[in-house]
Amino acid sequence: MNDTVTKPKTRTKTKVERPRLHKVILINDDYTPREFVTMVLKAEFRMTEDQAFKVMMTAHKLGVCVVAVFTKDVAETKANRATDAGRAKGYPLLFTTEPEE
Repeated sequence: MNDTVTKPKTRTKTKVERPRLHKVILINDDYTPREFVTMVLKAEFRMTEDQAFKVMMTAHKLGVCVVAVFTKDVAETKANRATDAGRAKGYPLLFTTEPEE
């Protein structure tokens, strides 16, 4: 007779959690020229002229505007690079990040 014992195969699936996203936020100031803000938005966030103008005007009217949403590392890097671009020219341009809800 057949004395073979078979074991059931068990598989464990690891569930990969998506990384939390963070918003990059442009904070309005009254000193940085609009043209410079538009240039930074186009360069760092790859926006068109029209998109950059709309984001800049929203921040101007409301005080803040969400520029884009990325993973934490990318959001912080882009916010720092955009802020540093303003500081290099002597402007108080400020981009911050916060977790998306």
